Amino acid sequence: MIPKITVGKFLPCLAVSALALPLLAIATPAEAATGPTASVSMGDSYISGEAGRWMGNSDTTSGSRSGTDRSWTGSSYNPSKIYGATYASGCDRSDSAEVRDASGIAQTQINLACSGAVTANIFQAADGGQSFKGEAPQADQLAAVAAKNNVKVITLSIGGNDLGFSDVIQSCVKDYLIWDSYCHDDEQAAIDSQMDTAMAGVGKSIDEIRAVMSADGYAAGSYRVILQSYPSPIPRSSEMRYPESGWTRETTGGCPFWDADADWARDTMVPEISDRLAAVAADKGAQFLDLRDVFQGREVCSTSTRLATPSAAPSATTSEWTRFVDAGMTTQGTIQESMHPNYYGQLALGRCLTLLYAQPTGDYACDNTPGKDSSGMYLTAK
Repeated sequence: MIPKITVGKFLPCLAVSALALPLLAIATPAEAATGPTASVSMGDSYISGEAGRWMGNSDTTSGSRSGTDRSWTGSSYNPSKIYGATYASGCDRSDSAEVRDASGIAQTQINLACSGAVTANIFQAADGGQSFKGEAPQADQLAAVAAKNNVKVITLSIGGNDLGFSDVIQSCVKDYLIWDSYCHDDEQAAIDSQMDTAMAGVGKSIDEIRAVMSADGYAAGSYRVILQSYPSPIPRSSEMRYPESGWTRETTGGCPFWDADADWARDTMVPEISDRLAAVAADKGAQFLDLRDVFQGREVCSTSTRLATPSAAPSATTSEWTRFVDAGMTTQGTIQESMHPNYYGQLALGRCLTLLYAQPTGDYACDNTPGKDSSGMYLTAK
């Protein structure tokens, strides 16, 4: 056993604050039908655009970070270029968020998702919904959007924070850094204890969305609800490019996880959550987008990817598509960006949504083509 040491490392956190958004005047159904068509995203950090600031990852700590930091102005960093006003709030709705990258769906794209949200932040306030850091519940925001626009599709990513996903990451990273034990046994038990309640919350979220749309005069068949699952940000152990021993997973790659914990997260936890979300979608009549394998070979520390360096620029075909666990006494960006789809990953998710919208019915999994950028995304029927 190697003795515990002090490491300049943070633990990821998904909890964030949010800005209040003004509600728009409620229009009549007739007025709503004449508004611009809209694609709306709702939910948590995996759809809000968290980590959209980053084009791959690099251990370079200054300047543009080898071209990976999109907030670099040439003399300083301005994350508001990427996240707008929501950088100050912590919702981190990026300019590359999935809903904004999906093409050919609607005339306008509206992102209501906020990093850190749980299912209770989706429900209408009248039905027990909770404001999130001063922002109205997302269903109440949807009511205003649906009244002013002709909403064609609502894409929802929710449930991960109800399951304590950030706690899982923190526990697994901590256990690796102190070389103490594996995290997966305890975390599996914790997820199991929360799963039924979390999935009930996801189901109620869909019910709340439908209730809002009905109240705004939308017929059931005039719009679509898509529920999506979560991608794995790390690969299984056999596909890790850094050894389990030593400190390179922590100091270089930003993937401080034991092999056993990586295997559990990639091949047990993520598929289990995806299967349960698929069951909720089927029960509620929502279309399901399975993202469990969408970043296969593009995860942090995958043998199929590399870090950007001063002599090797980031690339959608060679860089990682998820944000690494940031290292050092001073992080490159913000803690909450870790383990989320980055700019390249969000372009890929947007392409997945575009492809799914072209399928009027049915559930699909989205995958990538090795060696290609987001243009290589494709669907497989479930």
